[in-house]
Amino acid sequence: MARLGNISLVVEKEDDSASVDATSYPVEQGIPMTDHVEQKPDEFSLSGFLLGNSYKTDYEYLKKCMNNGTVLTYVGRNIAKNVIILDLSGTVDSSIANGKDISIKLRQIRIASTPWVKVKNSGKKKPVSTKPSGAVYHLVKKGDTYWDMWKKYGTSIAQLRSWNKYPDRRIPIGVKLRVK
Repeated sequence: MARLGNISLVVEKEDDSASVDATSYPVEQGIPMTDHVEQKPDEFSLSGFLLGNSYKTDYEYLKKCMNNGTVLTYVGRNIAKNVIILDLSGTVDSSIANGKDISIKLRQIRIASTPWVKVKNSGKKKPVSTKPSGAVYHLVKKGDTYWDMWKKYGTSIAQLRSWNKYPDRRIPIGVKLRVK
């Protein structure tokens, strides 16, 4: 008895294979040169039976898992976590009264993880301030200049000009100037 996901199987034969891919470059004399070996994922082949009154729905479930790429765990003589179904075939004949003869090909996959975390939205909108946080403003009086603001608040004249956009000799009285 074996399990693939939540389906019970009667497995007669399990085959597993592991392989690598190696690059090959021809040379003038001797055997080709290889500079890279790449491991391929492990694969498993199962042959056996789906038995019982639910064999049709079990077969459809496995087919759906294959089509959706659902990651499953196989437990039989071999144990394989994180496998997907690559191939699924079944045969119904008169020798099996209440079931189906099946063949399944599985491939082990590696699931990438990411440090990204989804932030939950409370649904409430936060007010957006048009003024930068921590900004300090000065109410202009007659005779105020950027020089005076620099002396009083320590912010450079160039920065005061870029924040406020008023010409040096025409700062309107009564406006708020950003000074920090």
